[in-house]
Amino acid sequence: MEIPEDERSDIDDRGRDDTGEDPRSDVAPELLFANPLARPCPRRDRSFVAVLGHLCTIAVGSLRQRYGAGVCTRILWNDNPIAKTVSRCMDWSVSDEPELWFVPRGIERGGAGDSEAHTWRSLYSSVVTSMWGMGTVDGLNEKGLGAHALYLDPEDVSFPEPDGRPSVPNALWVQYLLDNYATVADAVADIDSIRITSPTFRGIELGIHIALEDATGDSAIIEPLDGTLVVHHGPEYTVMANSPTLDKQLENLARYRPFGGELPPPGDITSSDRFVRSSYFLHYLPEPENLEEAVAGVFQLIANVSVPYGAPYSTGDVYPTWWRSGADLTNRVYYFGSTRSPNIFWIVLDDLADGSEVRRIDPRQLTLVGDQTENLQPGVLPY
Repeated sequence: MEIPEDERSDIDDRGRDDTGEDPRSDVAPELLFANPLARPCPRRDRSFVAVLGHLCTIAVGSLRQRYGAGVCTRILWNDNPIAKTVSRCMDWSVSDEPELWFVPRGIERGGAGDSEAHTWRSLYSSVVTSMWGMGTVDGLNEKGLGAHALYLDPEDVSFPEPDGRPSVPNALWVQYLLDNYATVADAVADIDSIRITSPTFRGIELGIHIALEDATGDSAIIEPLDGTLVVHHGPEYTVMANSPTLDKQLENLARYRPFGGELPPPGDITSSDRFVRSSYFLHYLPEPENLEEAVAGVFQLIANVSVPYGAPYSTGDVYPTWWRSGADLTNRVYYFGSTRSPNIFWIVLDDLADGSEVRRIDPRQLTLVGDQTENLQPGVLPY
C-alpha cells in the first residue's frame, strides 16, 4: 500500500513531488549520494517536512569519490534471562526505500553478474528488509538467526579476488546467510565456502560488513579486509557501527570507562562515538522484568544513537536515521519502526514460517502499528 496523499509531505521519501516527478531525475547518479544537507537550512525552514524535502531533493555539498553515504549501528542484548534481542538503525543520505518481505523456504537464488556465481535454494524462511530493491540489508530467519549489513568505508574494504570459489554479491550476502544457516557457529564454520564480490551500484562502490547473532546469544562480526573475511566470533561482540574496523573500535573503547579507561561516554554522532555510547548504555541496561522490556530495552538504546534529521557530521554531511529494526531472537519476532512515524510494528515469523509464497508490506505506511503479520500481501521479490 502507498502512503495516503494526505499523510505525505510535498516531497515523499521516494523523492517525488506532488506532480509525480522525481526532482532528482536530471542529477548524475553519484550526486544522489553526496551530502544533500550540507547547505544550512534557514531557521524558518527547519521543520520536519522541510528537512525531508531538502534531504530528498537538494544535490549539493561535498561529493565523495566513494560511497561515503551510510552510517548505522547494531546493538545485541544477549545477557538478559528473558530473551535475546537486537536492534539496528539505518542512517543514509537519502531514503533507502525499504520494503519488508516474508521469504519462504525453497526459493532459488543465484549471484548474477559473475561467471562463478553461486546458486542455492533457501533452507529457512525469513522476514527481511530490502534496500532499493537490490538486496537484503537486514533480517531474521525461522531459526532465530539475525543478520545485518552495515556500511564500512570502501577504503577499509578489500574483497577476495576470483579464486574458483562460487561467488555471492554483497547485496545478497545477508539473504544468503539467512537462507542457509540456523546458527552463528554454522555460518562462521562455512564462511570460506563462498567468495563475496562487490559489484558497483549506479557506478559507485558499496562497502559493507556483517553482524550476525542467534537465539543462543552467540554473535559474529564479519569484515572483508585485505582480500579475506576477518571474523570476530563470540557473544562478547555486541555492538557494531561503521568505520573504522572493529579492532580499532575496540581499541578506542578501551579509553572509556568502564572499559579500562577514564573518559566519560562521548556525545557526538560519529561512528566511534556511537560505538562507545552503545557499549556504555548496554553495559548498564537493567535486567528486564518481562518480554516487553527486553524488546523496549534495545529500542531505547538504538534511539540513543540514532541521528536526527538535519544533524550534520563535522564534514557537513548529513546522514539521518530513516528507520530502526529490532528482533526477538528467542521468540522469532521482527520489529520495524520508521522515524517518520511514532509507531512500531512487528511480524511474528512463527505464524508465517511454513508459508510457500513471498509476501510483502510497505513499512513506510504511517499508520502501521502492532502485529501486522496478517497484513502482508503477496509480492514479487525483485532480486
